[in-house]
Amino acid sequence: MLISDLGLPDGSGIDLMERLNSKRPLLGIALTGYGMEDDIRKSHAAGFRHHLVKPIDLNRLDSFIQEGAAALSPK
Repeated sequence: MLISDLGLPDGSGIDLMERLNSKRPLLGIALTGYGMEDDIRKSHAAGFRHHLVKPIDLNRLDSFIQEGAAALSPK
């Protein structure tokens, strides 16, 4: 699971997600100040399943983390 901002000091969360997701599929949650439709489309295209705009709702973040943990748990 990757939880990342999209605006990083040494690159972008989009680039990071694309790099990591190309090696091994993973659940991604974007936390960002970028909330335009194009920003959301780009984050989903890069592999982020969820896109939360700051200030984030911690209850939503928690539910997305729990969802991801359940999906990763052995059945």
